[in-house]
Amino acid sequence: MEPRLAEPRTAEPRTAGPRVTVNGRTRELGEVGGHVTLLDWLRGSGLTGCKEGCAEGECGACAVLVARDDGPDRTRWVAINACLVPAAAFDQQEVVTAEGLGQPGRLHPVQREMADRGGSQCGYCTPGFICAMAAEYYRPDRQPAADGTPNGSSGSGRRSPDGAASGSEHDDEHGANGFDLHALSGNLCRCTGYRPIRDAAYALGQPEPDDPFQARLAVPAPAPATTATSNEQGRYLRPASLAEALELLAAEPGAQLAAGCTDWGVELNIRHARAALTIGIERIAELREFAAGRDAIDIGAALSLSEIEARLAGRVPLLDQVWPQFASRLIRNGATLGGNLGTASPIGDTPPALLALDASLVLASSQGEREVRLADYFTGYRQTVKRPDELIKTIRIPLPVDPVSAFHKIAKRRFDDISGVAVAYALRLADGTGSSEGGAGERTVESIRIGLGGVAATPIRALAAEQALAGRPWTREVVAAAAEEMARAGTPMSDHRASEAYRIAMLRNSLLKFYAETTKEARS
Repeated sequence: MEPRLAEPRTAEPRTAGPRVTVNGRTRELGEVGGHVTLLDWLRGSGLTGCKEGCAEGECGACAVLVARDDGPDRTRWVAINACLVPAAAFDQQEVVTAEGLGQPGRLHPVQREMADRGGSQCGYCTPGFICAMAAEYYRPDRQPAADGTPNGSSGSGRRSPDGAASGSEHDDEHGANGFDLHALSGNLCRCTGYRPIRDAAYALGQPEPDDPFQARLAVPAPAPATTATSNEQGRYLRPASLAEALELLAAEPGAQLAAGCTDWGVELNIRHARAALTIGIERIAELREFAAGRDAIDIGAALSLSEIEARLAGRVPLLDQVWPQFASRLIRNGATLGGNLGTASPIGDTPPALLALDASLVLASSQGEREVRLADYFTGYRQTVKRPDELIKTIRIPLPVDPVSAFHKIAKRRFDDISGVAVAYALRLADGTGSSEGGAGERTVESIRIGLGGVAATPIRALAAEQALAGRPWTREVVAAAAEEMARAGTPMSDHRASEAYRIAMLRNSLLKFYAETTKEARS
């Protein structure tokens, strides 16, 4: 039986309750309210291929494909964690599970390669791997290297709308077929190990022209729909515009805003948090705007991190260092800057970088808008100057960005981990380029900003260290003295991720490492 996909739709006046197209079949969502996850709804509907492993978005056993816009007239397949998102958010949308990709006796190419190369054993994680692998399989600019060597490094090459790199740079985490192995960074396997899964990924060819999932890319994605559903646990509303969302928030300031839901889903699943009203804002057009001007880059608060990565296209090198270390591709396909800043977590990955970039936030309410520097935004542990009736509309990064930057994330794992300490640097030396013919010792610090995470109740700037460096020669002696100021920054604590002493040592060593990195570049 051939896979069947839905015809593209445009938003129309509602005549029925919420519904979603799954594997080509339109199904009634029912009164799911704001607290039934897409995973729970799918499994309750008999689609039990996707599993709940961690319920936090770390294992990827729940991954599914969703149709998202790739410009006004095209679609892209995006893999997300179904355990984190409300089912109501997919009203009028298209979802594909592993069951919908192929059929017994007529496997999808991804399923066939996984079977042939021993990529599945107990099978618990396999449907999630299949969906994440399929999203990369259909990435429009996934092309094999001309010389048969790996391509598409995570460096400065052109990026697709899901943030994956493309181009001619080589590394050992991209197959000769152009497959970016980081597409599977959010999927865990405990049985086969990862070699046969990697082998399956690297064996994939290009989709056939008559592949229905490939053909689906050439037509528009489903338009967002206004949605209202409720049950005994609470209501879910998706407004049609920012103005409507702000009116709802003004009327019920305690409402839960839901965009990428990578934090909301954890609160729901692990801590059993329930809000009386959940407002879906991830598809509101005014929150998804992106503009790169002469003086600033404006980033809509509801754009996913993958979308931001693609739109920035290397304009902000510091953020290019953040993205690969921010959770996994599955998470970045949903997570937003508005959510990362709205939760005000002291260990979020983006606040240190945005502090170093001197970013500001545009806060919107039914009364109007105001701009707040991020350095003035955090007021206490998970507390900010944002009022209950406000939401983050835009993240604004002033231009030009400083030419020398780095992001150091100290964590127990290389990828997909929470930081013990995070440090971001934005540096401008006297010559403005980060190098000089006379050598590193003759350069002077024109300006420097250092953002810190994980060492205080809020993300902070290392102001004392900045002052110790500003206007001084960029030398080992000056940096070493400033590193002692760094070691005294914040009020680090001991917890299961790192001890107080370790965090202090990492602050000191991070600045020394940054100096070593910059002098190595200058001498190369």
